[in-house]
Order: sequence, then structure tokens, then C-alpha cells
Amino acid sequence: MNRVLAPTASAPLIRREVAGLPGYDPGADPDEVAVLSGSRRVIKLSNSEIPYGVSPAVAEAVRLGIADGFARYPDPTGKRLTDAIGKSLDVPADRIVLGNGSENILELLCQAVLDPGDLVITQAPGFSLHEIFPRVMGARVEKVPVTAEFGFDAAAWRDALAAGPKLVFLANPCNPTGAMLGAGELDRVVAGTPESALLVLDEAYGEFARPDPEYPDGLEALRTLDRPWIVLRTFSKAYGLAGLRIGYGIASDAALVRALDRVRTPYNVNRPAQDAAVAALGDHAHLADTVRRTGLEIARVTDRLRAAGLRVVPSSTNFLFIDTGHPSDRVAWELHRAGIIVKAWREPGYENHIRASLSTPEDNDVFVRCLTEICAKDRS
Repeated sequence: MNRVLAPTASAPLIRREVAGLPGYDPGADPDEVAVLSGSRRVIKLSNSEIPYGVSPAVAEAVRLGIADGFARYPDPTGKRLTDAIGKSLDVPADRIVLGNGSENILELLCQAVLDPGDLVITQAPGFSLHEIFPRVMGARVEKVPVTAEFGFDAAAWRDALAAGPKLVFLANPCNPTGAMLGAGELDRVVAGTPESALLVLDEAYGEFARPDPEYPDGLEALRTLDRPWIVLRTFSKAYGLAGLRIGYGIASDAALVRALDRVRTPYNVNRPAQDAAVAALGDHAHLADTVRRTGLEIARVTDRLRAAGLRVVPSSTNFLFIDTGHPSDRVAWELHRAGIIVKAWREPGYENHIRASLSTPEDNDVFVRCLTEICAKDRS
């Protein structure tokens, strides 16, 4: 979905920065794929959704909320949830901001911090909104590429950070590759980021990586630093609340949260989302089981794809970044014909890659079989 806005009567009203933006790609429409494939059940692997269901405590919290009715506005401060997050992380509640997904907080940060012409540093390949939101504000975006083995390029990051960015977006683990930065690599980015810049550590997939002893907890790495920073996390991924849209940020100081409050809409997080997040935060066993099952499938599917001759980036998330050796749009189209939706990657230099989030073992087996057949056919 990289459409540029077409000329219309309203075109003169649209800011130049907005008119030239690429569109966010959510993946193919399941209904359209169902028609194309003739399949009654589409396997959707494009949006990093969890197949194991939500915590029973979440279901009960939402049920009670529905019984209470939807006629009243949600708490604009999200006090019950920010208190719960603050207690769980040993952080004052006034340093926590809530968002309609953590991507909403990315948007708020750009609105509150960036002026036209400011420099933003992020990763390549990377999450498209790390580029789109800064460009909306007229900022310049420079991307630091990974190494040929999808590892951290310390020299490239050092040079990029030396250019004096105002905002730095770093995802750990990385979306779309699934690779994680170790503690030493994170320390290099932190040390190289100018103290005048805001360092944004996006840990949307952090719960999946946390069992790895090599994965650094970003909050602990930044907690004592006297400089501006914010760590972003979400309930959309490992907690399985994608449909409720609820994320949060832990900031270096309350003043940064107050600045974000000035640009956010007053009721940006709905009542069911707040209730569900409180319940999810308290069910440690359900989260641990989800992370365990996901890790087993990541390892199993990675082994099968590599055995079939495909290059797969080692993943610390619930998705895989796969070099198919063929144009990603064509591979994705063939998968659509089989009733499977993945994300075709179109970022320059990675046009042969797809990103596929994993589902149940049964769905994953269908995906592996179809993908390997498609790639084998193209090689023959």
C-alpha cells in the first residue's frame, strides 16, 4: 500500500509532506483473499497476532465492563492502569503514558518533539511508522542498515548518531527482522546518542525476547540516566489484546508525559482496553505460557524452512523474516491463492523478503508446505 495521494480538488490544501507519504501496509484483506483462494478459512500471518486467546481474567474483565455499559467516557488519565504498570515496574505513575497502541505514542512523540527539518535516526529494515510519523512533521529520516547477516552495525550507528539527531527510534527486538540487540550493542547506541536527543526504545516485542539471558531490559538500562528517554511497550502482541489497541510508555521524567498529554486526544484509550490491560498485567502464567509456546513454534518453523533452503533471520519475536529469493509481491500473491496472508516487504534492498507471524502448529505447517512449494517451483 505505497500509494501516493492522487490529484483532487482538495490537493492544494494538503501539506507537501503528507502528499508524498507512503501508505501504511496492514497486509491483504482476509475477505478478498478468501474469494481469491476459494478457501473457507484464511490463515492470517501478516499482523503479529497471537493465536492462543486472551487470559481468562481479561475475558472476565471485559465481560464485566460490558455489563456496566458503554455510555460513560473512559478515565482520560487511565489512573487504574498507570498505577498498576507503575507498581509492576517500580516507576512513578506520572511517568507513564497510555496510547491507542504503542504506535499512537510514536505519533504523539513526533507531534510534541519534532520541528520541520529535524533529523530522526532509525533502523533499516524497520517499522514503517518510525519513518512515516516523523515525515508528517517535516522531519528528515535517516536509516541505519543492518549488516549482511542482519546484525548490529556499530560503526554505522556511531556515524549516524554523530550527525546530531533530535529523535532516535530503536526497536529491540527489531521489526521486521525479529533480531535483538544484546546489552553491549544497546549500550553503544545509548552512549552514542547526543544527550540533547530523545531516545525512544520500542520494545513492542520485548516479552518474547525476555527469557533470553542476552536480551537487555531497556528500562533497567535507561532507568538511572539523566537524559531524555522513553521505553515503549504494548499489550497488542504477547498479551494478545491487538483488537483493543492499548500500549504504554515509561518516560525519563513526568515533564515528557505532560508534553505528550498536551497533544493526545483526552480519551485515546477506551474503557474495555484499560480494564483488559489491568487484568492481563496480573496474569503472569498466561503470558509465560504464550511466550513459551511461541518460542517453540519459532524454533520449529525456522528449522523446517532452513532445511528447505530458505534463509531465515534468527527471531526473538513471534514472526519470521524470510528471504524467499524471489520478489516478495509475487510470493505473497501465490500464498494468497493458497489462502495464506503474509507481509510482503518492499523496503529497498529487502524486496525478496516476507514477514510471517506464526499461528497454531497446524496453520504453520500449512504455511511451511505452501511457501516451500512456491519457492521450489520458482527454482525449477
